[in-house]
Amino acid sequence: MEIRHSFDVKKCVLCAYFVTFFSYLFIGFMPAGATDYNVSARISIPSINLMSDVTTLELDGRKLHTPDTIVGSYSEAENKTLLIGHSSTVFQDLDETEVGDAIWYSGHGYQIVDSVTLLKSDINMNKLLEAEETDTLIIMTCAGEDLDNHDATHRLILTAKAV
Repeated sequence: MEIRHSFDVKKCVLCAYFVTFFSYLFIGFMPAGATDYNVSARISIPSINLMSDVTTLELDGRKLHTPDTIVGSYSEAENKTLLIGHSSTVFQDLDETEVGDAIWYSGHGYQIVDSVTLLKSDINMNKLLEAEETDTLIIMTCAGEDLDNHDATHRLILTAKAV
């Protein structure tokens, strides 16, 4: 009894087509921004098991556009960095942090010294971004009631100082 192995070109071409097609679908339908950020740092908040890449943000007029799945950083003064992220993704547990919790950012240690929730309209961004004598992080995310435009009525703001 002889067993023959035949090489079917049509089956190979069809298989290669499906592999290519499904790879294209997977890559083509990935969430926008999932992999195209320039990573400038990393942040870790051990108390809430948060670890994320950080990308540097540029002002667009008077707005900062928050990345979808990682943290964005912005600074216009020495010793002060604003970190922003969505409360529905990267900062979903940020409200569980407490004063005294450790933060690691760009290889340096920080400690949360203040946590406050403010109405969005009560926040003075100029004051929030002004220079500090010691290295300071301001971490901000949405809080309060959800609004129709993927926004919220309040902001949770953490202040962390270098240790």
